[in-house]
Amino acid sequence: MASIQIREKNGRPSYTVKIRLRGHKPVFATFHRLTDAKKWATQTEAAIREGRYFKTAEAQRHTVKDLVERYCAEVLPQKPRSAYHYKIQLSWWKEKIGHILLFDLTPSLLNEYRTKLVKHQTLRGTVRSPSTVNRYLAALSTACTTAVREWEWMEENPVLKVSKLKEPRGRIRYLDDNEREVLLTACKASSNPNLYTAVVLALATGARQMEVWGLSWRDIDLQRGFITLMDTKNQDPRSIPLRGHALELVKEKSKVRRLDTNRLFPSKKNPLNSFDFRAPFVRALKEAGIEDFRWHDLRHSCASYLAMEGVPIRTIAEILGHRTLQMVQRYTHLSPEHLAEAVGNMNKKIFGEGSQ
Repeated sequence: MASIQIREKNGRPSYTVKIRLRGHKPVFATFHRLTDAKKWATQTEAAIREGRYFKTAEAQRHTVKDLVERYCAEVLPQKPRSAYHYKIQLSWWKEKIGHILLFDLTPSLLNEYRTKLVKHQTLRGTVRSPSTVNRYLAALSTACTTAVREWEWMEENPVLKVSKLKEPRGRIRYLDDNEREVLLTACKASSNPNLYTAVVLALATGARQMEVWGLSWRDIDLQRGFITLMDTKNQDPRSIPLRGHALELVKEKSKVRRLDTNRLFPSKKNPLNSFDFRAPFVRALKEAGIEDFRWHDLRHSCASYLAMEGVPIRTIAEILGHRTLQMVQRYTHLSPEHLAEAVGNMNKKIFGEGSQ
């Protein structure tokens, strides 16, 4: 219940409100007018009973900088796959609006900085794509959700009220036969002895970038010819067949594997970490004369080859590790033969064997 204590100093009264409710820590506030004290007491007591008051108080005490620093220190270490990009994205928010109190983090303010994300050039002199801008918003939204649900620093997540930018349809960029040949030749000639094997594995399995780079020997069954990935993007373990040239390359590599690490592709600085193939891969692309191609497009290439071989999209989804068929359906136009066969069978049934 709320109680009001009146005091006088230099002939001027002050009113101190004390609210003590069972199960909640007491709160205090002092006012110069009795009407203000009563109003605050009524509103605050209601807010405490509804579970809103302490979140509001925390939001008025912590800044965006506090949010980012605590999230990076406590949560990101548990998310090694997303930590690298999240740190970059959250650091941007910290730099631009780190001084803003969480209480003042409004959708209108976020909308203003979303526009700045779109218009301002990066250090590379490029403009961020709608997809990249949405990733920046998603990183901040994840941190805010943690602050709401776990830390009770905020009452609600304001990022959820900011509309995402419309993203272009997912592109399909894959290597044609000639591009694949010249790229593999360039990878073989690379000064990095592991680049060729890593690229072949990506093309042969459709595994994601960090799934290939982070491979450990314990993930690979050379006798059965399978890679078992336990740490995946969607947290679902999956097994990928390892066959043909890719399997032979891994078998050869197993004969000279390092004893100080379990990594298939260990980092030079720390063999317990994975190697980052970005620089040698970019050089190989340049040497091969291939433009507008990223490592992730090796995964698209694998899926495209499977589709062109007539592999059912559900099987492709299982190989790639997609939970739904939506992401895989973009490849169906590469293999229209199964549709033609279905229409042909229907026509035969309706019009007879001689129908065309």
